[in-house]
Amino acid sequence: MAPGDGQKMLTGIKVVDLTSVVFGPYCTQMLTDLGAEVTKVENPQIGDPFRYASPPAATPGMGPGFIAINRGKKSVTLNLKDQADKATMLDLLRDADVFVCNVRGKAMERLGLDYESLRAINPELIYVHCVGFGQDGPYADLQAYDDVIQAASGTATLLPRVDGDPRARYLPSLIADKVAGLHAAHAALAAIVHKLRTGRGQHVEVPMFETFTSFMLLEHLGGLTFDPPNAPVCYKRQIEPDRQPFPTKDGYISIVPYIDGSWQKVLDLLGDSSILERPEYADTASRFRNIEGLYREMARLTAGFTTEELLALLQQADVPAQPVRDIGDILDDPHLAATGFFRRRNHPSEGTVVEMHPPFAFGDFDFPDHAPTPRLGEHNAELGR
Repeated sequence: MAPGDGQKMLTGIKVVDLTSVVFGPYCTQMLTDLGAEVTKVENPQIGDPFRYASPPAATPGMGPGFIAINRGKKSVTLNLKDQADKATMLDLLRDADVFVCNVRGKAMERLGLDYESLRAINPELIYVHCVGFGQDGPYADLQAYDDVIQAASGTATLLPRVDGDPRARYLPSLIADKVAGLHAAHAALAAIVHKLRTGRGQHVEVPMFETFTSFMLLEHLGGLTFDPPNAPVCYKRQIEPDRQPFPTKDGYISIVPYIDGSWQKVLDLLGDSSILERPEYADTASRFRNIEGLYREMARLTAGFTTEELLALLQQADVPAQPVRDIGDILDDPHLAATGFFRRRNHPSEGTVVEMHPPFAFGDFDFPDHAPTPRLGEHNAELGR
């Protein structure tokens, strides 16, 4: 028997997706996963440029990053400067529940696709505008990409605080795009709930700069939380240079003695709990003040064990620990294999692809099997084109 009523959780929710790269498509991918019908509108010449960000297996424009965040969507191509294509776009939007776009506001106004124009033809439309910067500030018209937001938010100055290398550097992840996409998805879902209660659509603005700054400053506002400040910016524990994976005979291991009582357990297992008898580590407050020294002592001791030996000891003692795995080996993780996180599916043009299951579960809903990631303009025929 199917969970619940056997329907997809967002059955009947129609989404028109005029977004590209990661921020917007990640948002709409989550709506797709929950069962919304998402129609992705792309430029006829090139489509979403993220199609070409990494090499495809077979078809140009079907790169791995694009495949990861566009599965289950329909792809239609429209030249929104062409009157006939513009009319088709408006037809799509007349009965849409949600419109997600990441085109800058002035360009949307020129196209006649701004919120006020669309509200006139669909008063119940939820208009989710994924922008680089809040539209009330001086950066409103600036372009924004992940690197730009990592720089503007101060994130590019975190690694220098850790390793002493003064060069500003990006975190090697599209983290600002992805964080903003998550916020856009939950904002869209909240607006859907609001519409179900009130029957009203609304304009929703999700600015990447403000979203990511809020995300990073959750802990890193640090002493600037208070006025006047009582300590420097940043959460000290996160920028401690010695708080790194610990070396072993054959690799590295992450050990987190987060609860103060765990220090005794860990140092007992490592064979030198006498370290805690030193004055600088004699009580909780002292250990917190001198944590970097404890990390260095641990690194000295862990080097005498293999990763497997340490992992067995620490897990038996209920101390959080995991081996440092090369990211290229993640498909072999036994836990992810057991939970079905990765699955292999046949794509009609790209062959076998590896997909990731949504990382959460519902007791009364099963995620549907989606159609494969679409080729550019694959669903144009549904528009009679």
